[in-house]
Amino acid sequence: MGNMQMLQDCTQTHSYYCWCGVVGARPVSGVGGGGEERPEQAGREHNTGPEKAAHTVAHHRHLLTMLSVCTVLLVVAAAALSSADSDSNLEIYKRLFETKRKDQLNALKNLVELNDINQQYKIIDIMLKGLFKVLEDSKAVLIAANMQADDPFPMDDKIKEAYSHVVENTAFFGDVALRFPRIVHHYYDRNPDWGGLLRWGLRFCNLTGVFTGGAHQHVLSLMSQELGIIEKSPDFTNPYRTERDNVLHTAEAFQKILREEEKRRRKEDKRKEIRKGPRISRSRTEL
Repeated sequence: MGNMQMLQDCTQTHSYYCWCGVVGARPVSGVGGGGEERPEQAGREHNTGPEKAAHTVAHHRHLLTMLSVCTVLLVVAAAALSSADSDSNLEIYKRLFETKRKDQLNALKNLVELNDINQQYKIIDIMLKGLFKVLEDSKAVLIAANMQADDPFPMDDKIKEAYSHVVENTAFFGDVALRFPRIVHHYYDRNPDWGGLLRWGLRFCNLTGVFTGGAHQHVLSLMSQELGIIEKSPDFTNPYRTERDNVLHTAEAFQKILREEEKRRRKEDKRKEIRKGPRISRSRTEL
């Protein structure tokens, strides 16, 4: 019997037995009344004394038993429907997540094709700082709401937004780490706060059910191995690393780029200070 049919049947029975208890009506042939009184029922109208009292007590016990059974069935059916709704909402989000992932990968493809490691360095620098700030804020929202990763999919807009930010940003960081491992290591290895946030995000993602059995789960696994969060398997390879990447990202070339970038930043900071200029304080006579 389907959940809705069970709810309807139980509701009808529940209403009928409550009606009997309130107004003192007796059931006749068929639930809900109706029909003609049978001869044996008519004969019992004339019964008096202990036999009639015993019959009434037994009948009321039967009504109470049926009422208890129907109440339990209503609770079970409502819980089943609520669970089904939650599963449905999660499935809807998973489809939206697939669309979001396509947008993320398209944006990352443009960054890969930039073919300018200095520009890639600057963009990834800004990107990662923003990503981990969002991850930190979203974690705070979920913890404040006591939202666990394996709870039913949230319906509150604020919690739903934080949930999606954690899931989507953790996945996107995996994409960036696999395609730009040396740049990401340069930041990640020097920032213990990021390491703690990422580990929390990975645990959250793995319990949501959003990544279960899909290609995105593989991305999380590869990223975790690339960054040393989990031990690398004997056959681990980064599928996004090309021969050109290995030449471009040699230790010497990469360190040269980092030195140039640090020098550029210092010059930029110095220019900002010059533009500000010394502040001229007003003399006491002017006051």
